[in-house]
Amino acid sequence: MPLPRRHLLVIDPQNDFCDLPPDWRPPGVAPALPVAGAHADMLRLAEVIDAAGEAFDAITVTLDSHQRIDIGHPTFWIRGDGSAVTPFTQVTADDVRAGRIVPRREDARGRVVAYLDALEAAGRYTHMVWPVHCEIGSWGHNIHAAVLAACDRWEERALRNVDKVIKGTNPWTEHYSAIRAEVPNDDVSTQANMVLLSSLASADEIFVAGEAASHCVKATVEHVADALGASVRKLVLIEDCMSPVGGFESQARDFFGAMRQRGARTMRAAEVVAQLGR
Repeated sequence: MPLPRRHLLVIDPQNDFCDLPPDWRPPGVAPALPVAGAHADMLRLAEVIDAAGEAFDAITVTLDSHQRIDIGHPTFWIRGDGSAVTPFTQVTADDVRAGRIVPRREDARGRVVAYLDALEAAGRYTHMVWPVHCEIGSWGHNIHAAVLAACDRWEERALRNVDKVIKGTNPWTEHYSAIRAEVPNDDVSTQANMVLLSSLASADEIFVAGEAASHCVKATVEHVADALGASVRKLVLIEDCMSPVGGFESQARDFFGAMRQRGARTMRAAEVVAQLGR
């Protein structure tokens, strides 16, 4: 009997999302959007890759990748009275219509209202302004050092490359999911990533880790599960290799529960190592 084909999907294991202690970051530099528990998650994930890596036929790492001026950043917005829009501010289409919060570029207002209307109609998220994060080329965009080192070792053992998937470069739409943007537009990078979906569908088991459980992991896994249909049982969430953004813990809990109901499994890192390690 052939061995099961296993794919490890690691979502956005980047410095800006990790609550890194000072000795894990350059002097004077701090993560932009640290998720409590993410550093420990990534250390456990690195151990999984080192101890059980021979069981994985493929590893994919997604990278949240943003421009500085981005609809999800404060640099894009200004309040009607001229004051700054601070991180963790929610923005609705009605806010923009009423002039309470508007894009700094006046000529963008119509496009932004159309985007927010579409986002709200989808019912998945209210638009959030995050700190500038995962800016392309920055330290914060880089993969957590322990995970990167473990991936390097896997590549050299397996003689295969870890597939890196870039998402979020289009500044006009939020792009939590590695499968597609929340509101796709005519930029192909915002549309469904059929190459990634096909690669995942070919596996017998898909192990998932990364940050954050409340947003990018959740959005990606939901889209993957929709594409898999009855094959959603292939999904295994490594629940102690992901954590939620602070204040969104209930969204992560609901996500885990919904995935279990759909047939996905959850495991802890030690269980993965015990089951797959050689």
